Amino acid sequence: MIRLLAVLAVILGSTATAETIKMAVTTSFHNSGLSEVLLPAIASDTGLDVQLLVVGTGQALRLGEAGDVDAILVHSKSAEEAFVEAGFGTHRREIMYNDFVIVGPSSDHAAISGAGAAGDALTAIAQAEAAFVSRGDDSGTHKKERALWDAAGYDTADFGEWYKAVGAGMGASLNTASSLNAYILADRASWLNFGNKGDLALLFAGDPVLFNQYAYLPVNPARHPHVKSDAAASLEMWLTSDAARTLINGYTIDGETLFTFNALKAQ
Repeated sequence: MIRLLAVLAVILGSTATAETIKMAVTTSFHNSGLSEVLLPAIASDTGLDVQLLVVGTGQALRLGEAGDVDAILVHSKSAEEAFVEAGFGTHRREIMYNDFVIVGPSSDHAAISGAGAAGDALTAIAQAEAAFVSRGDDSGTHKKERALWDAAGYDTADFGEWYKAVGAGMGASLNTASSLNAYILADRASWLNFGNKGDLALLFAGDPVLFNQYAYLPVNPARHPHVKSDAAASLEMWLTSDAARTLINGYTIDGETLFTFNALKAQ
């Protein structure tokens, strides 16, 4: 009994001393399952209790602007750079990457699997007016999708009912695409970890324009003195460490790597 009480005291003591940090992350990062691997290791190695606010990139950045989180992990470089340039973040640190893919019905009635580039694949979908699900939520994935349509010479405001903006996260959007047997742009990690694939299949990938970089941005304490900048720095140190490299590169589904670590050491 005495030994049990001693063990409980240690557990309760460590819980009481754990420091909580709030980090806004993309739904695609969370849907991949990687957070379930990283967070226990972060807690064990640093004592940080990382509380995730799972939202799209646009909303994550707005949470940072308001000082509602201590740090952000998102994937839209131009928006991230604007966030730092405006003084809301102290800096931008690249952590890992994967790629976007175009998923659709296995019958591929728009015939995108043989496309030479992402723009060609989207053009084929538009010309066929094949059902296409857009996240429509100002997320990093949605921002990338809009940029791809723009580059292909299309304005999504001109599309008909075949283009369905659902205003939802990656998992919910994939569920909608599965139920409608529709095309969708997804990050590879979320697609591989997605359980309700139905008749969907990965139809197009490999265009360099589909590169998908994730970056870490600490919220600027000069704007919001209450943010936990020391804790954010400790988290950044761990996310760029060899321990993080091993876990990120080692995270696979059916033998396929979901993310590649590419953080540079601090100069």
